[in-house]
Amino acid sequence: MMKKLIPFAVAAMLAGAACAQEELAAPEGEQVVITGQRPGPGLWKVSKGEHVLYVFGDYAPLPTKMDWRSHEVEAILSKSQEYLPKPDFGISVGLWGGLKMLPFAIGFKDNPDGAKLVDVLPAETYDRWQVLKARYIGNDSGIERERPMFAATTLYKNGLEKNGLTMRTGVSEKIHKIAQQYKVKTTSSSVHMALDDPAQALKAFKKSPGADTSCFIKTVDNLESDLEAMRVRANAWAIGDMSKITSLNFAERDEACKDAVMKNDAFRSNEKLVQAEKTIAGKWLANAERALEANNTTFAVLSLARILDPKGPLAELKARGYKVEAPE
Repeated sequence: MMKKLIPFAVAAMLAGAACAQEELAAPEGEQVVITGQRPGPGLWKVSKGEHVLYVFGDYAPLPTKMDWRSHEVEAILSKSQEYLPKPDFGISVGLWGGLKMLPFAIGFKDNPDGAKLVDVLPAETYDRWQVLKARYIGNDSGIERERPMFAATTLYKNGLEKNGLTMRTGVSEKIHKIAQQYKVKTTSSSVHMALDDPAQALKAFKKSPGADTSCFIKTVDNLESDLEAMRVRANAWAIGDMSKITSLNFAERDEACKDAVMKNDAFRSNEKLVQAEKTIAGKWLANAERALEANNTTFAVLSLARILDPKGPLAELKARGYKVEAPE
């Protein structure tokens, strides 16, 4: 079955919508990126009587050479009756829908009407891009034809990698393997939906100018001024420095890049797509409350951004009368 996400990075952008990637603004910090085996932060604890939900805070980017391993996570998850993995969002196109998309897939990453980055970006932003492109990408003329959000994704990935950081942390995958190893019941809160006409959606996406510029500018801002702060954040997560983690503020890059997708003509009229984040949040809360009622011990994973969000799921559980304790 050709049941994959639409091949123009919508899934990556919308996964950020569901569980916002942790772009945090931090003060100046250490120059060295941590290596070796590290446990990450402690667990948040949500309880009602004797029933407990432990929540692990996932985060990216993390040090490339760091190997995550937490004996606390394994010990608790192995004894849990249920596991709630980190939710995400996906778009299915199906076999026939995928085949119909093929004629429109060529050039889907490119700007409409043959425009180049120099044509669609403010002059000052384009000059900054040229400096960062030379530093992190090199001589790639093809990327100049791409939409700003796709060029920004490549720039961001390369910039992180050349500074010892990666978005592909593998932490959630390792936790999932632990759950499988101990045969813990897994309940997903993810949302996957099918587009009614994926070929038409891709065609509309290619023609629409979108809202890419803000995403691009935020990416350039981050790579120019926030790399050291990224190291601070990654190191704080790796060693579980809660005082530093909780003092950080969330920045705007992820929202800008999410909007680059959601404000595109191909998607903004799709109410289910627009409401995906709320749907996931509601589904996770329902699963969490049911698990707290049914199980002595439940283990869950959420993004650190969602955990620390004052309007996020843990704040909502606290408002509903559950006891919520942060790790020390």
